[in-house]
Amino acid sequence: MGNIFFGIITLSIVVVACVFIHVLLEVKKTSRKACDFLQTTEASLEETLEEVKKSLRSIRGLTENVTTITDDIKVLSSSVRETGHNIRDISRVLNSVVTASSSRFSGLRAAIKAGSAVLLTGFLRHRKK
Repeated sequence: MGNIFFGIITLSIVVVACVFIHVLLEVKKTSRKACDFLQTTEASLEETLEEVKKSLRSIRGLTENVTTITDDIKVLSSSVRETGHNIRDISRVLNSVVTASSSRFSGLRAAIKAGSAVLLTGFLRHRKK
């Protein structure tokens, strides 16, 4: 019976050794696959990171352009506002000039009309004599 027990223990050790070797081989295959996957992922991530960096540079440049345009629009807006004020001032001056000229021309017209009436009356009197 000791031999049978010894044979069973030996067979068990051999089976455990075979299973252990098989497990080690599978772990080795899995480790290789994991390394290959990590290398592929790393290469893909490097490309993606480069694209992200380029995108960020483009966004930064776009932001700087928008800032410049915004500053230019502010300057333009203030110039338009100032031009509007100047046009309003010119309009007021022209309105006062037109009003003053209108009253002067009315006075001048009345003076010419009165002068013409006096001359015409004087001329007609002078001819009747």
